[in-house]
Amino acid sequence: MSEEVKIERKKRSLSLIQPTSIPTLGNYLGAMRGWTAFQEDFDTIFGIADLHSITVRQEPAKLRQQTVQLYAMLMAVGLDPQKSILFIQSHVPQHSQLGWLLNCYTQFGELNRMTQFKDKSAQHSDNVNAGLFTYPCLMAADILLYQADVVPVGADQKQHLEITRDIAERFNGIYGNVFTVPEPYIPKAGARVMSLQNPLAKMSKSDPNPKGTVYLTDEPSVIMKKFKSAVTDSEMAVRYADGKDGINNLMTIYSAVTGASFEAIEHDFAGKGYGDFKKAVGEAVVAELEPVQKKYNELLKDKAYLQECWTSGDDFASRLADRTLSKAMKKIGFLAK
Repeated sequence: MSEEVKIERKKRSLSLIQPTSIPTLGNYLGAMRGWTAFQEDFDTIFGIADLHSITVRQEPAKLRQQTVQLYAMLMAVGLDPQKSILFIQSHVPQHSQLGWLLNCYTQFGELNRMTQFKDKSAQHSDNVNAGLFTYPCLMAADILLYQADVVPVGADQKQHLEITRDIAERFNGIYGNVFTVPEPYIPKAGARVMSLQNPLAKMSKSDPNPKGTVYLTDEPSVIMKKFKSAVTDSEMAVRYADGKDGINNLMTIYSAVTGASFEAIEHDFAGKGYGDFKKAVGEAVVAELEPVQKKYNELLKDKAYLQECWTSGDDFASRLADRTLSKAMKKIGFLAK
């Protein structure tokens, strides 16, 4: 008799991304480019967090457009609907339902301590709404609905995962083992890309200077123009050193895109001016993004295919989410249909 082979299931991970803008080169080199390999190692679920985006007023037509664009971009950078569940959050109503339940198992003081609430309240003082305050409960629902084992997190998201774990443990302590308590997963660090105009600040969608941020949909001519105007210094030597933040940033980008070490970059550009180096970095970024942009534009032309993909992803996500929601509601004491 042959021995039974035990197949160990992959750990499940979950990531949600808001459709508030086209991703930047910083998003791509820092995280998105690694997602293709990530989906090989984990049972991956990716969602577009359109419900989260409305804590800030959105223009309806623009929100719909950006949701479709982000879905296409996620596929263009390598997310495969055959390997990952790729869905739209508002199409899975269990998120809102469990979010309300978890509101009732989260303490006011816990929410009041959330750093993001304080920061966003200061940024949008004319619209400090209840959704902004209870945002962590919906985020907890996003994670717990799918019994996610791990959640990739950056430094700015650790507090949200901590409160998710607290909510899950509190609920499990009352009703038994209902939710998987998720662990943080720190992905292999990608390149930390800074603004081309203020290299002391991260490249950001909200940069007040449009020349500081490269978007994944920027035309090659626009990309080249932004790199040619990138802030450098007066030394005119391509080398990585303290006080050379602009050049350090350009070297980081060039290294991430080409694979060249800092030592190799310094050797190859010895005796050359910053103009030559900026041109080389721009050309390398254009070449890196060319296949992504080509795939993205092809997908946007086939809205029927995109809708087919997100409908399938929504259905898979809804089935998984419903199991958890039904279990939680039964434990609380709600009458079944």
